[in-house]
Amino acid sequence: MLNISPAPHIISTSSTNKIMWSVVGALMPAFIYSISIYGERVILLTLLSILSAVGTEYTFKKITKRKISISDGSAVITGMLLAFNISPNSPWWLPIVGSAFAIFVVKEVFGGIGYNIFNPALAGRAFLMASWPSLMAGNWKTPLDGTLSGLPSQALDGIAQATPLTLLKVHPTESIAQSLNSTYMLKALFFGNVGGCIGETSAILLLIGALYLFVRKYADWKISLGYIGSVFVFSGILYYLGKTPVIPLFHILSGGVMLGGLFMATDMVTSPVTVKGRWIFGIGGGIICVLIRIWGGYPEGVSYSILIMNMFVPLLDKISEKKIFGR
Repeated sequence: MLNISPAPHIISTSSTNKIMWSVVGALMPAFIYSISIYGERVILLTLLSILSAVGTEYTFKKITKRKISISDGSAVITGMLLAFNISPNSPWWLPIVGSAFAIFVVKEVFGGIGYNIFNPALAGRAFLMASWPSLMAGNWKTPLDGTLSGLPSQALDGIAQATPLTLLKVHPTESIAQSLNSTYMLKALFFGNVGGCIGETSAILLLIGALYLFVRKYADWKISLGYIGSVFVFSGILYYLGKTPVIPLFHILSGGVMLGGLFMATDMVTSPVTVKGRWIFGIGGGIICVLIRIWGGYPEGVSYSILIMNMFVPLLDKISEKKIFGR
């Protein structure tokens, strides 16, 4: 007998739980490496951030008498990514406050998973940056695996104490630019031996994790390529115009471009569903990131660029919607 049932009729082995926990697994290489260069405090801050995110979601759903869904892993990802965006020297309460804000205000108040407009982890980071800028933009930790040599003392500060992007913003001199453009610095950024946020240390490990998600089709490479590619191209144009003293390769390897472009811009809930919309989303975010880095007050622009593009997702889906013939 033929069974007739309502749409949708597409059957998939993927589920929210499987996708979310796969993202957690993809972030583990960068997390483990961060522990090796910054020490055990990375574990404490990340656990506190995750527990705060999960606890806030559980409490909210209990109070509002809604179905408990913390097992789907979405709160764990929010807590983990929030921790990835703070300094290893951050006070213990900072990730707790940031994750609680991300889950309560940005996710649950809007209706929970699937309904939030902004990426919760990035919005939490923006909240912390606005509330405690000195804690979010300073107090960096020296990597534990030795002191790098062969660079000027100011450039060494960019590796061991401040972030390279902060160094560029504070000391935009020709000698510093040459040091930041050097093979030595680019190698440190690529493999991970610099001062910075917990999850921004190693570009290669972030790439490895993202490739796994691309292969499993849990994330769309078009958004990542559009974002990282536009940062490279636009910063390259401005480099040749003399508006920025560092080469485009430095721009994509430093700061949060890799973390944001690979793991945050690709968030299924807060990114477009159409192919054309995803390209516009990624490219637009990359351009905004470069504009903020070069002419903005902050040395980094990844968080704000993605949050700004999050606002345009409904519009991008609308203008890039395919025509349905026969309607």
